[in-house]
Parts: sequence; structure tokens; C-alpha cells
Amino acid sequence: MKVETVMPDRDKFYQKLLNRIFDGVYFVDVEKKVTYWNKGAERISGYSAAEMLGLSCPDKILVHVDDRGTDLCKGECPLSETMTDNSMFTAEVYLNHKDGHRVPVTIGVSSLMDEDGKCIGVVEVFREIAVRTIDKQLIEDLKKSALLDPLTELANRRYVNMKLRASFEELRRHDIPFGLIIGDIDFFKNVNDTWGHAAGDSVLQMISRTLEGNMRASDMAGRWGGDEFIFIASHFEGGNLGILADKLRKLVENCTVIIKSTSVNVTMTLGGTQARTDDTIESLTERADRFLYQGKSSGRNLVIVDEKAE
Repeated sequence: MKVETVMPDRDKFYQKLLNRIFDGVYFVDVEKKVTYWNKGAERISGYSAAEMLGLSCPDKILVHVDDRGTDLCKGECPLSETMTDNSMFTAEVYLNHKDGHRVPVTIGVSSLMDEDGKCIGVVEVFREIAVRTIDKQLIEDLKKSALLDPLTELANRRYVNMKLRASFEELRRHDIPFGLIIGDIDFFKNVNDTWGHAAGDSVLQMISRTLEGNMRASDMAGRWGGDEFIFIASHFEGGNLGILADKLRKLVENCTVIIKSTSVNVTMTLGGTQARTDDTIESLTERADRFLYQGKSSGRNLVIVDEKAE
């Protein structure tokens, strides 16, 4: 049987129409030879029309199996059954992609009749079954795991570096100033040694909430590593950076976490610097670190800030 019997040349419009739809569509004649294979079938299966036309029984290639792994071609073949009783058949099956993996699809099989009511073949339409949508909360959790520190839920080092790159872009292209503050908890090791690491975690979380609760939408607080925190202050210049750093220092100094019925207080030493147009992330953070350790060697619970942008 020729392809024209099912899809006559004069009906080019319908052939173009079938090639435009997203679903896979193919026809087989009464000998179960493929006489038509549309673009949707190519996309879903990986097999081109040139590879499929004239082949006998596509199930030997697509190898439809059900969710129990049963090979439908070896049982009650939907194509044969439909030709025999002119019925319609629908099912959810898994076809074999040309690349070897299984594709979940819904299929609909129906017989094709000529003007005299004689069966001249079968048409199958198949559509990919959408993969289960990932839970939105799971997506959020994945985002957090990639960009947020799991303990403090502040921006992690990767996220901070992304923010710094964006801030440098704004500085160089639009002359929008920003400053960087790095803070380190004073004598944090004593907290862990005295009260245990769980207590140390509580202190880190307390400071994180303090930093996060005292920044604007354009700023970012992050955990730089260990007991070291970083604060990116957009639109800050001049004496404002020092004022902000000292505000954060005072807020931390006045925080209290209760550990085994005992109030535990900690302090932070902070170093800050104004970003320069010729800076890199490394030069900026290294300069802030120098001021931080200068404060550590000068007695701790101090703020030392270089506010010169030039």
C-alpha cells in the first residue's frame, strides 16, 4: 500500500498540518508497515521519517512496554487488535527512544477505514507524559543549598562573590559606590570550648539574624567562612561606612544568647573599606581583612575602616 492512500498528494495541507502539531502521529497499512511519520514522532522518538517509512510494525523499534515492563508487541498488539475489531485503544506506555532511554507517552490507536468501510490501516497518536513537577519547596531548598549557608541562612561565599561582581559592574558603569565590611567574632573558640559546638552554632545564628535584620534591600550580609561575616553596603561612601560598621558592632555587643540558663555575650571586630574602580574582589577583601586584623591586634571589639575611594 502506498503512502498516498492514507495521505494523498493533493492533501498537502493536511500533511503540513500534521507536521505542525506537537504530538507524534504515524500511520501503518494492513501489513503494519509505516506509511507516514510526522515531525512530532521524529522529535519524541528520535527516529526520522526516512528511518521509519516502509518498516514493518514500529513496535519492534519503539518496543512499547507498560509500567510492569510487559512488551506489548509480544502480547496483545494494540495495532493488530484495532485492525481486527475496528476499536480504539488508549494507554500509557513507555517507548524506546533511538538514544536508548525510555520515554513515557500516552498513545491512542484507531483504525482507518476507506469509503466502503474496509480497514486500510491504523493511526497512532502519541504524546509525552509530563515529568512530575518538582515541588516548589524543593526548588527553593535547592536554591538555598546552592546560594545560602545552611546554618545561618545568610548568603554563602559563592553568592557573596556574585553580589560583589554585580556591585563592581554598577561602580564602573554607573558610578554607584559601595563599601565592604568584614567582621570576625572575638574569642569565638572560647565559646565552643566552654559551651560546645551547638552553643557556637547558636551564637553564629544570633549574629546572622542581627546582621540580616539591619540591612537595606540593596545590601547583603553573608557568611564568609567559619566565624567570619561579610557585609556589602551599596550606595555607601565617606563616613557612612564607618557609622554602619560601628552600628553593627554595637548591635552584636548587645545581643545575648541563653545557653544552659546562662546569658552569653560576644563581640565582633570589623574592618571595612570603600571599593575602588581598579579593585578586584581579591584586592577589596584583602584590604578589608587587613583592617580587621589591625583591629584584632589593637584590642578587639573595634571598627577600623578605610573610607577613601581613591
